[in-house]
Amino acid sequence: MSDATDRTLRLTLQLRLNDFDVLGHLNQAVYHELLEQGRIGILTALGADSNRYVLARVELDYRREIAATVREAILETSVEGYRRSSIRLSQRVLRPDGELAAEGFTVLVGWDGDARRSRPLDAAERAALAEWIVPAAA
Repeated sequence: MSDATDRTLRLTLQLRLNDFDVLGHLNQAVYHELLEQGRIGILTALGADSNRYVLARVELDYRREIAATVREAILETSVEGYRRSSIRLSQRVLRPDGELAAEGFTVLVGWDGDARRSRPLDAAERAALAEWIVPAAA
């Protein structure tokens, strides 16, 4: 399930039994898979092709455990801003009860697959991004 209100894309994502480690909590690698779904989701909402971007940075702070008894997580993704060739996204992983499990940001860079290098964002991309910008929390 997804919801794009208040310029934040919200996805409810199902968790699988093998997403949890031997300690009984969501494996740290799975958080990054969830974040990827959010990045693809927001690019789709912007009308962009996710294959035209590469991941340049991820910063993630873990706040609360998601235990093996939990079967879904809520992912929030919003656009903090953009520069000449990059987009900064804010991302949060919430437990079903609304408690924050992890938060951070990612940076995507426009990618020219033929030249195998970064590319500037075009006018249409910048216009779409401008409509979705949510200022970063202070």
